[in-house]
Amino acid sequence: MNIRMLRFLEGARSATGLTVIIDVFRAFSVACYLAGNGAEKILAVARLEDAYLLKGVYPNSLLVGERNGRKAPGFDYGNSPFEIQHADFTGKTIIHTTSAGTQGLIAAKMADEIITGSFVNAQAIVNYVAGQHPAEVSLVAMGWNGQTPALEDDMCAGYLKDTLLGRPTDFFSIKDRLRGCEAAAKFFDPACDWAPEDDFDLCLSLDRFDFVLTTRELEGTPALWLKKTK
Repeated sequence: MNIRMLRFLEGARSATGLTVIIDVFRAFSVACYLAGNGAEKILAVARLEDAYLLKGVYPNSLLVGERNGRKAPGFDYGNSPFEIQHADFTGKTIIHTTSAGTQGLIAAKMADEIITGSFVNAQAIVNYVAGQHPAEVSLVAMGWNGQTPALEDDMCAGYLKDTLLGRPTDFFSIKDRLRGCEAAAKFFDPACDWAPEDDFDLCLSLDRFDFVLTTRELEGTPALWLKKTK
């Protein structure tokens, strides 16, 4: 198994093989909470315009996502696991767009298969990848807005690689380091009411979910359908 470590939108565009698009704070942590709370369909799109368009196609759907961290205009929820952790999404269609994670999903046109990446389902990701026996794996750390480094995504990529290769990893040291990193500062800043402090722990709740989110094209739309897969 050849494992490639890539970054940002550029990395997503060049990703090949079984590709894991990683966005820890917070897109693909949120997506797991959505699926875990019963969402029937999660439709990931890159552009806000596509989200509003799909809302017209699925009028009973919910809009979830952000731009620059804040809830997008007209959306039902932002990109916060704390905001949705107790919501019941049973049978609901969710339209999800973010500044980094969903952009990477849509950009990964060269990949053989695309799944989402986060700490909340890390072991499930490792089990799934190992079970597929791919010749090549691309781990794409999306970073902030898909353009600049984010330590949490880099460390998640490293954690997944080490676990796939059977190397021992200390997640508690990772979490301690992330608590003091620049990307986590917003969670501890009262002025950032769009990033609740609880989001930090919820995004770093290791292996809370035992499924992966695989993707398939939704014919006739710009969306990828994220499907809960064990």
